[in-house]
Amino acid sequence: MTTLNHGWEYREQLDARARGLSVLGYLASRYRHSTEATWRERIARGEVLLDGAVASPESPLRPGQLLCWMRPPWEEPAVPTAFEDLFEDRDLLAVCKPSGLPCEPAGGDFLENTLLRLVQRRDPDWAPMHRLGRGTSGVVLFARTGEARAHVQAEWRAHRVEKTYRTLASGRLPAEPFPITTPIGLLDHPVLGRIHAATPSGRSAHSEVRLLAPRGEDSLCEVRILTGRPHQIRIHLAACGHPLVGDPLYGAGGLPRPDALPGDLGYHLHAWRLKLSHPRTGRPIEFEAPLPPLLE
Repeated sequence: MTTLNHGWEYREQLDARARGLSVLGYLASRYRHSTEATWRERIARGEVLLDGAVASPESPLRPGQLLCWMRPPWEEPAVPTAFEDLFEDRDLLAVCKPSGLPCEPAGGDFLENTLLRLVQRRDPDWAPMHRLGRGTSGVVLFARTGEARAHVQAEWRAHRVEKTYRTLASGRLPAEPFPITTPIGLLDHPVLGRIHAATPSGRSAHSEVRLLAPRGEDSLCEVRILTGRPHQIRIHLAACGHPLVGDPLYGAGGLPRPDALPGDLGYHLHAWRLKLSHPRTGRPIEFEAPLPPLLE
């Protein structure tokens, strides 16, 4: 079932990339998911504001200004909305997210059809402690109190949270476990704007990969991540020549395919286990999400 949302305000404080450009020129060159004609129509309808005032297409820009697109309500695509509770107490909630359901508002399509909205309809105090890609299934952790949130965040910063995934990688992986430490950072993409990918100028990232079993010409594997960069497992396995089977975005080398389109589904990645200390008792607690049949 589709859902009509209440619209959204996209806000951006301009940096040096806006210098010398007009409102229309900047939007059309930076956000290429829409054509120049579409941006011109939005500006004409008064949807684009510059420092709080309705902008014109020719309005000149300078760094530091606030540019907003007041997007009207739109009908969101249907997604799977059934998720499984794995654990709940006064402090923590762990659920198993299905593939296809966004964790939080993102990607330009989803505001209401998200795991965050579904969980907060039950109790608005639940706050997500991390996120998974839309196509990734498995454990997502929420915390209810300020104390619990601070504890989980401290565990994450200290690298004391153990996160283990299962996935299907293309090609035959080495028999022995191996690390991947390719840095991950933002790069420009001709369609998707700025996107995370493998780049020497990126932030440090560390994954540990273990082959579980061959699957035809491909490999079922377990990946433990010691850092939490966006799309880390997809980028890391692609960077070492083994992109996830069915991944429409990342190819060999860990770079995004230039013809990739929004949607970002088709790969098989499951956040299987998450372990940390409980914020109230200090004792280790582990959550495990049932494996999809393909990854058993």
